[in-house]
Amino acid sequence: MVTELSGRDAVSLHDTLSKVGFRRSHGLVYAPICQDCSECLAVRTLVDKFNPSNSQRRVLRANEDVSVSDVEATATSEQFELFSKYQDSRHAGGDMATMDFFDFQALVEETPVDTFVQEFRTGDGDLVGVCLIDAMSDGVSAVYSFFDPDLKQRSLGTLMILKLIDTASARDLPHVYLGYWVNGSRKMVYKDKFRPLEYYDGKAWRSLEP
Repeated sequence: MVTELSGRDAVSLHDTLSKVGFRRSHGLVYAPICQDCSECLAVRTLVDKFNPSNSQRRVLRANEDVSVSDVEATATSEQFELFSKYQDSRHAGGDMATMDFFDFQALVEETPVDTFVQEFRTGDGDLVGVCLIDAMSDGVSAVYSFFDPDLKQRSLGTLMILKLIDTASARDLPHVYLGYWVNGSRKMVYKDKFRPLEYYDGKAWRSLEP
């Protein structure tokens, strides 16, 4: 199911649909509807109940030299260089690996809602991570993120979500929307680590806790 976001009601429509399991891409929001299958579940972390695990605390300590800055949703060549490196390493052969700068620019800048970017830099000023984020009335939504694949020891993907939880907490927002989750999917298992999680079952948000 796909709906276009346009006009003066774009922000409120995005907010409403995101709260019932939709995700945004450019000027559209979408939700998977597959016959006889409901494996894709929209999930969100409960900010006020989240406590980092020991391994997540180690990630924070390992990245104490990394600064986080909120910037406008404007694509830069520096971001695109990191994006391309990430795609070549993690998703070679995928559709996004063939994106040029103008495609990347559209990914970042084509948004009718309140969108911003978090940049992650080392003490030397090197850009090592980028997260594209939508602001909502009840949380923040991780639209897309990428990081330097050579820095595996830093666990930058985990760091970015931890900082996103901090961002929501600082704004007194209760949720971090993490996109879709499929039980048993190796590519999505990292979302399990940011519990407590809720999932949208088509009618209401329910706890994913056992």
